[in-house]
Amino acid sequence: MTTYFKILFSVACFSLAACDRLGIPDPAKEAAILEADARATGSACRHAGRGIEDCYALNPQAARAAVYAGWKEMNDYMRENNIAEVKPSVEVAASAASEEAASASASASASASAH
Repeated sequence: MTTYFKILFSVACFSLAACDRLGIPDPAKEAAILEADARATGSACRHAGRGIEDCYALNPQAARAAVYAGWKEMNDYMRENNIAEVKPSVEVAASAASEEAASASASASASASAH
């Protein structure tokens, strides 16, 4: 009978080890994912040649300490290996989108004043 309980206990332990598949939230795991994401954001900002303040402004949802840690880590890595910055192409797309929005609002105001 004790052998039966040992087997049952072992099976229960192994099945509980896969609780992440059941959809039970793990706050520590979620926090680690968010921190890693913020560090990656900081690294990407530094690689793109953005200042840390610009990085904060573009990513307000990211944790500032983790963004700074990623930015600083990439800064040190780029200096050690003489890696040049890669200029982002997002600025061109952002300015094009703002020009489209400005032209749309101008045409809307023009049509409103014509009535």
